[in-house]
Amino acid sequence: MTTDEKPKARPGFGGMTPERRREVAAKGGSSVDPAKRAFSKNRDLASAAGKLGGATSHGGGRKPKAP
Repeated sequence: MTTDEKPKARPGFGGMTPERRREVAAKGGSSVDPAKRAFSKNRDLASAAGKLGGATSHGGGRKPKAP
């Protein structure tokens, strides 16, 4: 790298200072109104959504590539 080139900026959490990461992480799900957090209120709804997501996932059950 020459002296006039800038280092690449890291995206997302990788480019943040530890203080900024803590600040963002501390907010958690606070942007959602507690009354609208359906899964925290209805266990059956959360269970059904989890099963649906697991059933439609394309990541599981793959066989490793042959050497």
